Amino acid sequence: MELRPHHGMCFQFYEGKGYSEDFTDHMGRVITQLRKDPSQKIRLIVATDVVCANCPNNEGGICNSLEKVKRYDEEVLKACDLVEGDEISFAKFTQLVRSEIIEKGLRSSICGDCSWDYICRPKEKEL
Repeated sequence: MELRPHHGMCFQFYEGKGYSEDFTDHMGRVITQLRKDPSQKIRLIVATDVVCANCPNNEGGICNSLEKVKRYDEEVLKACDLVEGDEISFAKFTQLVRSEIIEKGLRSSICGDCSWDYICRPKEKEL
């Protein structure tokens, strides 16, 4: 499964809110599938992925917020000492995102300008 690196942060805080019911249902199914088999390998890509398939910002395979989400992806890769194209288990990727970004308090510096930031802020404080 191909996955945008910044979606590793989104998955940590996901609560069923999103751009549309179609998007949130799809994202919930992707998360459920990955959590059922955390040893499943994912390939990290800085491009539209399986989650983006149902996103209204996906216009013919291109994100209309491309520069912003590309920056998020590159910052996640850097913080986790990964590169685009790396194949890693979902469990290991989730652990890296948590330990190298969330627990170090870097999430807001990476994606604090995201329209969904308000969902993540209160949950960070609970960690």
